[in-house]
This record gives sequence, structure tokens and C-alpha cells, in this order.
Amino acid sequence: MNAFFKLKQTSFVNQRRYEAFVFLLLFSLFFGYLGHHMGIANLLNTIMNTAWDLLMNTVFFIMGITVLSGALGRLMIEFGVVRLLEFLLKPFMRPIFNLPGVAALAGLMTFFSDNPAIISLANDKNFKKYFHEYELVSLANFGTAFGMGLIVLTFMAGLGFFGPALVGLFGAIVGAVISTRLMQRLIRNKITSTDTEERRGEDNDIRFKSEGNTFLRFLNALLDGGKSGVDLGLAIIPGVLIISTMVMIVTFGPKEAALGYQGLAYEGVPILPKLAGYASGVFEFLFGFTSPELIAFPITALGAVGAALSLVKAFLAEGLITGNVIAVFTAMGMTWSGYLSTHTAMLDTLGHRSLTSKALLAHTIGGIFAGIVANYAYKLVIYAGIL
Repeated sequence: MNAFFKLKQTSFVNQRRYEAFVFLLLFSLFFGYLGHHMGIANLLNTIMNTAWDLLMNTVFFIMGITVLSGALGRLMIEFGVVRLLEFLLKPFMRPIFNLPGVAALAGLMTFFSDNPAIISLANDKNFKKYFHEYELVSLANFGTAFGMGLIVLTFMAGLGFFGPALVGLFGAIVGAVISTRLMQRLIRNKITSTDTEERRGEDNDIRFKSEGNTFLRFLNALLDGGKSGVDLGLAIIPGVLIISTMVMIVTFGPKEAALGYQGLAYEGVPILPKLAGYASGVFEFLFGFTSPELIAFPITALGAVGAALSLVKAFLAEGLITGNVIAVFTAMGMTWSGYLSTHTAMLDTLGHRSLTSKALLAHTIGGIFAGIVANYAYKLVIYAGIL
């Protein structure tokens, strides 16, 4: 037994050493390549200046949006708007998403906040009893497709693209339908229902507890919603600063080609556009992307939509943004909304971590179709003269 334990421990140590060697090799190759083109001093200055600019000019802008949208979302919950929307949306849930009517509440909650909001609902016994087990698991896909939706829409509208953002919302809804139904199809025969309580009808409402007089409820909703917005704004800082900085370093070149690298914010070596350029025709056909740099947004949205939003201002400054691009960004940003970083935890909480790969596959396909639909829906709207 001792010999087996020592052998296993030795194998573990060797594996860790191998991982360390591979990590150092890849780390050195990546930053060595960047440093070779930019110069080490310029590379370090660019990283710090980009992170600082993102913090000051993007994170706090997004945080302002999250605080206001958080307060608005809490007010809508407190004074029954969400309950009203749930009532209006109920008739559409089963034919469109193959989910019970109360699932509309899950979509609204994640739309006004973020993906994890679905977990508190899915773990509520009063909420769970409306679902078959496979339907409950598919909520991870359904809820994620609307994560941070209000923030994404508000951000795009704040840049003057309200119409294209609405087209993007339509694309996100289509993506949600595809992701949710595909997930159900993939897992329906692989899940044995664990329901122990009789499923209730769909005429009952999920209710929120309200206390105090109207003014106190109004004030508490504003402050509590704003506080949750601050928490969400703080939560996106690592993603924006780390992911966006790395993405931008491999997306843009020097600010002024004649002067070369100066260590300024948003400089880098355009590796990503070069790679995307090999499939530029595909991206233009599917999403209407005329510049390969634009592929950085959906790639970043896979991990964090807040970080992806930080790219929009940079693209706008470069003159790469059009209404069509905003529609696609909104659709893919909402549908994916960082699902790679949340799906595992969400399914683990639901007790079905083994289904993570199927959820990721379904959501990847849903996000791609969301972008395609938004692209062609926007072109149709423009052709019809609606926008």
C-alpha cells in the first residue's frame, strides 16, 4: 500500500513538473513573440496603459450602467412589472422554448442581472415543481442566453445604436430557442426524472416578498438594486482588465505605423486578425464582419461579455463599427454572455455537471445562429426602410 501511495505521489509530482514546463514554454513563446515585435519596454508599458485606460474609461462606464440598470431591475421586481411580464410571456414559453410558463421569470431575472440568477430560482422547491428534470437542466442554457441583457442593450443604446441593439435582441431570442431546445434534445433520454412532488398547474404565480410602505419599498429597491449593480461592476473588473488587455494586444497594431511602437494603450501585434483573415469570407457571409478584427468580440464574449463590451469603444475609435456589427455583437454577446466561465458552476449546482459538454455544445451553436439571424435580420430591416 505504501509503495502504491509513493508511486502515485511521484506520478503526481512529475505531472505537475510537466505542466510547469509546458506553461513556462508557452508563456515564454507568447510574450517573447510580442516582445520581439514591440520591444519589452513597449510591451510592458502597453499592458499597463491598456489596463489603466480600460479601468478608467470602460469599467466605470459599465459600472455606471450596471448601477442604474440594477436599480431599474429591482424596481420592476418590487412593483410588479416583472410579474406582469411573466404573465404576458407565459403563453409563449411552451410552444417556443418547450418550458413551463414560470420559466419566463428565469429569463427576466437573468436579463435584469446575470447568469447566476437562474441558480437561486432553480433551487427553489416552489419553482422546481413546475419542471421535468430535463427542462430544469436546460434552464442553464435558457437563462444564460439573456444574461446581462439589459446592460448590453443599455451600453449599445448609450453609443447611439438603440435600433440595431433591438435587432440584436431578436437574434438573441432565436439563439436562446435553439440552445434551449437542442439542450433538451441532447439530454432528454439521459436524465431520469427525480421529481418527488406532484407537478402543479401553471396558473400560480411565483411571488416576491414586499415589506414596508410604498416610499420605503421604492427607496430600498433603488438602493439594493444599485448596490447589486456595484457588485456586478466590481465583478467584471478582472475579466475586462485581463481578458480584454490580452485580446487587444493580439488584435491591434501600432497607433502610428510611421512611428512604430510607443508603448501606448491598445497597441499590439495583430495576430488574431491575421488568423481570422484566413476565414474572412466565412465571417463576412455569416456575420457581416468586413474587418477580421471584429471577431475579437464574440471570442471575448465566450468568457465574459463585460470584457467584450470594452472592445466596442476601441472598434468605434478605429471606425470599424456599423449598425449591422452592433446587431450581431448584441445578439452574440447576450446569448453567450460568458457561458464558458459560468456553465460548469451552474450545472454543478443543478447536480448535473456530467452534462456540461452538451450544454456548451448547444450554447455554442445557439450563439452562432443568434449572430447569423441578427446579421440578416438587420439587412432585412434596412432594406425595408424600418431603420
